[in-house]
This record gives sequence, C-alpha cells and structure tokens, in this order.
Amino acid sequence: MARQIKEIIFQDCPIRNILSRICGKWQLVIIYTLKNSGNTRFSALLKKIPDISSKVLISSLRSLEADGLVSRKIYPEVPPKVEYMLTPRAMTFIPVFENLVNWSLDNMTGIMKDRAEYDKAKMA
Repeated sequence: MARQIKEIIFQDCPIRNILSRICGKWQLVIIYTLKNSGNTRFSALLKKIPDISSKVLISSLRSLEADGLVSRKIYPEVPPKVEYMLTPRAMTFIPVFENLVNWSLDNMTGIMKDRAEYDKAKMA
C-alpha cells in the first residue's frame, strides 16, 4: 500500500522520471560521443565506445530517441545507412552536461582521496 502511494506521488517527479533515464550507465557517454562526433553511424559509435555491447547500445539509443534526445536518419541504400545525431533538445542539455563534467574533473582527486580514506577506516 505504501509503495503504491509512493509510486503515485513520484510518478511525475522530473528527477526520478527524466534524470534516471539520462543518467543511465551509457546514456551520458553516448550523448558525449555524439556531441563530439556529430552525425554518427551505429558501427562508428560501437568503435568509439568499445566497452558497450551492440545490444546495450541499441537499447540506449532507443531510450534516448524515445525521450527526444537523439534522432536517427535512415538513408535509402542497400545495406541501409543509419546515422544518429543529437536533437535540439539534447543540445540544451549540453551546457548542464559540461558543467557536470567540469565539476567531476575539478573534484575527482579529492573524491578519490576521500574514498580511499573511507575504505581504509572501514577496514581498521
């Protein structure tokens, strides 16, 4: 009962609803790759993100496409040529994303140090 109430209350929460999809394991990497590559074919994305599987890349691209962050253009060729690109909506996210990247770079050393100290203290 409490879980059902929580789901109803948080169903339209933008943090839970939107950011949980954008901040998945691969979505930010895909957005970053497309931002730096422009229109990109699926095979090129696989090469640029070598530790992602085809299945996960397809799923992640579909999720980003469903949210209006990635579009795909299909060329009438044999075999079909498909290119993925960021949408205007995704481009409005880029400044937010760049701020997050810069914050991460600025704080990584301190965070890694804190993690090591935390782990060391837990083992003592």
